[in-house]
This record gives sequence, structure tokens and C-alpha cells, in this order.
Amino acid sequence: MAKAAASLAGIPIRTLRITLTGHVQGVGFRPFVYRLATEFRLAGHVRNRLGEVDVVVRGRFDALEKFQEQLIERAPPLSRPSVVGTEEIEDSNFEDFRIATSEAEADAHIFVPPDYFMCDDCRGELADPDDRRYAYPFINCTQCGPRYTLIEKLPYDRPNTSMAGFPLCAACESEYLDPADRRFHAEPVACPDCGPVLSFTARPDKSITGNTEALRLAIGELRRGRIIAVKGIGGYHLLCDASDEDAVARLRRRKQRPDKPLAVMYPMRGASGLDDVRRAVELNDAEAAMIASPMRPIVLARKRDTADIAENVAPGLADLGVFLPYSPIHQLLLDAFDGPLVATSGNISGEPVLTDNDEAEERLASIADAFVHHDRPIVRPADDPVFRYIAGRMRPLREGRGSAPVELELSVPQPQPLLAAGGHMKGALALSWGSRVVVSPHIGEMDSPRSLSVFERVADDLQSLYDVKARRIVCDAHSGYTTSRWAREQTGRIQETVWHHVAHASALAAEAPAIDRWLVFAWDGVGLGADGTLWGGEALLGHPGNWRRVASWRPFRLPGGERAGREPWRSAAALHWECGSQWSDAPEDSEIAHAAWQKGINCPTTTAIGRLFDAAAAMIVGAQQTSFEAQGPMQIEALCRQSGDALLLPLSDDEVLRTDWSPLLPMLGDASLEPATKAESFHSTMAAALVEQALEIRRRYDVNNVGLTGGVFQNRVLANAAVDQLEEQGFDVHMPERLPCNDAALCYGQAVEVAARTAGA
Repeated sequence: MAKAAASLAGIPIRTLRITLTGHVQGVGFRPFVYRLATEFRLAGHVRNRLGEVDVVVRGRFDALEKFQEQLIERAPPLSRPSVVGTEEIEDSNFEDFRIATSEAEADAHIFVPPDYFMCDDCRGELADPDDRRYAYPFINCTQCGPRYTLIEKLPYDRPNTSMAGFPLCAACESEYLDPADRRFHAEPVACPDCGPVLSFTARPDKSITGNTEALRLAIGELRRGRIIAVKGIGGYHLLCDASDEDAVARLRRRKQRPDKPLAVMYPMRGASGLDDVRRAVELNDAEAAMIASPMRPIVLARKRDTADIAENVAPGLADLGVFLPYSPIHQLLLDAFDGPLVATSGNISGEPVLTDNDEAEERLASIADAFVHHDRPIVRPADDPVFRYIAGRMRPLREGRGSAPVELELSVPQPQPLLAAGGHMKGALALSWGSRVVVSPHIGEMDSPRSLSVFERVADDLQSLYDVKARRIVCDAHSGYTTSRWAREQTGRIQETVWHHVAHASALAAEAPAIDRWLVFAWDGVGLGADGTLWGGEALLGHPGNWRRVASWRPFRLPGGERAGREPWRSAAALHWECGSQWSDAPEDSEIAHAAWQKGINCPTTTAIGRLFDAAAAMIVGAQQTSFEAQGPMQIEALCRQSGDALLLPLSDDEVLRTDWSPLLPMLGDASLEPATKAESFHSTMAAALVEQALEIRRRYDVNNVGLTGGVFQNRVLANAAVDQLEEQGFDVHMPERLPCNDAALCYGQAVEVAARTAGA
């Protein structure tokens, strides 16, 4: 408690109530308010409500003014407070300043904090042999550590988290109750005497419990080329020596992930912590700042030829996914191993990351040689976020631990609480009410029962945490999506659908609500369009609630339907068949597909740019079959080193403009050209065709704000070229920054579209 000084004679004393919202819980905000009030010799209290912080301060007028100013200016770095109300109240007989007990009343202004990295103060203690938390794998304070993945319910107090089962020892309780301590009400606070503990298990019967021994045994296994499953903050990682080609090959074989790039975690060295990372990849200032940010995401950066990793970590690609240890467990492992580790999601490929000890041992038994568990329950999974520098900005490719839940706003209020189910790939949910939208972390591809189970749990969690019960539900118009089927089964709620590319466009438009008229290019793999065909190369004119298709591409029939996404030869062959020719490099058994194509059997019509990229990859690098989404397009992007010669593609003069891709085929099939030359020309041609569409649409409709969204624009070469050329033509160009441009943002776009539709009805 802090004693307030008596007022000076003649100086007015006032009492104010200040209500703050935003990110003010789980970030050390109450201790900060306590210290600030003490500094200005004010009396009163600070209290957590459900999503708000209530501050009552009594003191001299001049001190109150300074307190209000610095309440925002000096707020903790992880907080984002916003004052929503200030009122003068009747004088109260406060003698000191206190941190009062939290209130658990229902409230609409709840903000759930994401999980944070390990701060520098805790990292210093972790490495200090004289500190009582030396080498303790669960060290944290108010400025770091898990949040979203351990909160059972709000308000954010220890009994409402998965730390409730770990009673504080006397030393930790003293810190926890001391407002002057940086661990005051750090809800996950613990130490070796009272907190969670690691355990190590290995086949057939080896099992030990103890932090030091578990880490020692894990390091020994890693140095012998073994694969270790390690439980962290949001789930398990599969770890192996990133410089050991045999270990990486075993991990790929066991996880049935033959080609997809693997992320690499590097030890922190040097003043910035990035010395080892910089030896592996080229970093610009934005990439370096993002890697070292409190989010600690995976960042895709250009790999150096001298990178100290096995060639099979990211085969055939120019970029490498790199990140720093963000939890004390990872810090201790990386420090002891003294080199880079592959750190990929501990899951069955495509499914949500695993979180439960027993389930991890069961489902990863055929992959991991040993396990490092701990006994702090993970309430909900959160995979690692992924970012890439595209068109001058760091842009998210996946939201997860440290970045989600993502809090967004609507310019048009949602008339009724709504749950948006998103799409089938890159699964994520959005809960929307009033002017707010909350987007969940990445869940996974919605192909498995476990993905659906986690999806359902996250849907319930969001509504429970934010104390909002959805009365409407919206999904993609494609009835075959798992999420769409699930949405139709949710009885008792108003059900709506949104077209796939409309959701893409609305998600982007909502990031810049001041713009009232857009031209949005939505380029991706495939999504059901309003005419019943599979769209994916569309230009939409308008705004949320009112979109009109004004441009597309020459359609073609896609043999095998969904199979074409993993068999790019089908797209390449189909383009030739549409032009009345044969592709000489088609596989021998393509005759069956050709016969089905001729009869129109399982050959949906598409305009998808993603499938054009697949065809180009098949023709340039022989990508007949792939093992992960966009593998072929990523390979031809990696070949590009400079701008190529753009071909002129015909543009129709119809009401809906259509670009004809057929002039690309002779160039792509020209054996005299180097693969890199063809890749560069293809990318340049696609960017030039987009700009030509934009110019003609501007001539017709006088629109100047252009948006680029959809998974195709994760391609940095294409996006950079398109943005540069559009800006040269005087367009104002926008790409998503708050959410990924891929299908992870569909849920947000669905929520935006429903709100806009209702407002315009």
C-alpha cells in the first residue's frame, strides 16, 4: 500500500474515475498504475473488471493532470490502453493507493492477451547462476510468458488459468503480492520449488522427471541425430539438428513431409540476438525487427549460400523460415545445443498442433524418438505465426502464438453477434459483435476429424472468453467445405453464406475503411463463384456489401477437379487441350484424364490464377506432382533473380474483361530458354496483365484504389512487380497487413460482408 501525502492548504483535492480498455490485462498494467499513482502521491485504487481496468484516484488537481497524461504515455510496452471514460466523483476517504480485487461482472469490452516471448529481464535471470530461477524452464513476469494458451476464463487471474493447480511457494507469493515487484500478479509466476516441471520419456521405458536432467537427455538425443518432440507454450515442436541431413531426412520420412520447407530456430547471439540468423539469411531492417519483436514469429527471408543448415531443410527454395527462441524451454535448449535446430509443428501434417502429453505420445510415436513434456496444461493450441516481407511491408502468412487472437474493428456495426466459419484451407474462425471482430489463431486444414474437433473447441472458447453468444453463423458458399457443413448443422442460429472471393475482397477493404470504392484483384487457387464455376483470377469493383465482378481470365476445364491442386501436370495439360494441342511432357497415363476431359467428367471450369501458376511450374521445372500446397509456384518464384520480358496477353472487350493466357504456352514450352528466363517472363507477364486490366477498368469506371489479395499474392516476385507497376500508373495500391491474404482471412471478410449487407438492407 502507498500512503498519499496530505494536501497543501488551499490546493483543491479532486477524485476521478478513469476507465480504460484495450490490451490492459496480462501486461503488468495494474502494477504500473500503482507505481504511477505512488509517484504522484495519489490515493485510490486500480481494479480489473472483465476486459477493463477501473482506476479511482484522489489528489491534487495538478498531480491528477500529470497522472492522466502519463497513464498512456508511460504504459507498459506490451499494453495498448485506451481511455473510454473519465468522470469526477464525490470525494472518498482514501488514505492510500491499493490494487483492489478483480471484478467478474459481464462486460462487452474484453480483450484476451496473446502469448508473449521471454523478456530480457527474465532471460538475464535464466542465465544467472545466483538467481533462484536459474535455468528454470518456466520463468516469466508481467511482461512475458504465456497468456492465451493458459487462460481458462476471464478476468485474467491465476485461479482462472491452467496455473491454478500450482500453489505458490512463500517466495513466489511474496513477489506476486508486492505491487513494486515486476511479478506482481504475473499469473503464470512460478519457480523450481512450486511450478511446473519437465519430464523426459524415450522408448521403450525410459522416463525421468526433473528440469535439468530432462534437458540434458534431450540435448544428448539431438546431438546423436534423434528427433525430439518438445512441449512449449502453444503446443509441441518436433526438433532435430538443422545441420544434419540424415536427421532432417528421417524427420521428413516419418512425418510424410517430403518437400515442404521446415522452419529453423537459431540461438540468440550478439547485441541484437541475430548474429547467427544473419549468417544464414539476408535480413533487411523490417525483417530483423520482426524476428526480434515480442511476437517472435517465423520470418521467411532469403537464404545465404553459406547457411549452416542441411540442403534438405528447404529444398529448391530461395527463402528459409527462421526464428528465435521465444520461451525459456527453447532458450535453454538452443543455448545448450549451440547451433540451429529444425523446429516444426508437432502434429500430423495439416492438423492443429498437439498440446496434450498423452495424445502427443500416441500420435507422434512413429515420428519422435523421445519427448520432453511438462505438466502445465495448454488450454488451447497456438501454432507459430509466419511473416514475409512483401511489397515494402512485413505481412502475415499465418497468425498464431504471439499474434492471435487478432482484434479488429468494423466500420459498420454487426447487428447481431456472429460466428464466421471461414473456408476449408488455412482454417480460422472469427467472432463478431458490435464494432468488434476477434480472429482466432491458425487451426489447420479442415480435412481431418481432429481439425474439426479443435475448430469446434475454438468456436466455443471464443464465445466463452468474450462472453458473447453468436446468434448468426456465416460460412463459405461452397457446400462441400467441412466448415460449411458444420455451419449448416448449427441449429437455432440465423445462417448465411458469402462467396469466397467476396470474402477476400471485404477482408482487405475492411483494413482501410476510409476508402469507399475499390478495385480488388482476388487471385488464388480455387473458390466457388456466383456462376457455379471455380473462380480464382477475379477483379471485383465496389465495397463490402456491394461487389461486382468486372474482370477475369479465360476459363479452362480442370481435369480431376481437386486432384489438380497436387498434380500440376493436369493444369498444364488442360491448357494445351483447350488450345487443341497436346503437351508432350504429360505423364503416360494422362490419356484417361484427357478422355474424361473431353466428356466433361469431373472437369470443373476454372479461372484460377493458382492453377495457371501450377501449369507454369509443371512446364518450367517439371513439377508433375507435389506434396504440399503451392510447391510448384514456390519453386519457380525461387528461380527469379530479375524482371523478365513480359508477353502481351489479349484482353477481351466484354462487359467482364477476360485476359487470354494462351500466348504463354509457346514461351513456357520453349526448350531453348533457361528455366529462370521462363520463370521471370511468366511472373512479369502476369503482373503486366493485371495492370492492363486495372487500366481498362479505371478508364471505364473511374476507380483508383486497387487492392491485391488472395493466396497468389504471397508470391513476392509477382506482388512486388504488380505494386510497382500499378503505382507507376498512379494507382493507390493496398495489400493486407493485419491478416494474411490467404484463406485465413476469409472468416474476417465474411463477418465484414454480413455487417455491410445488413446495414445496406
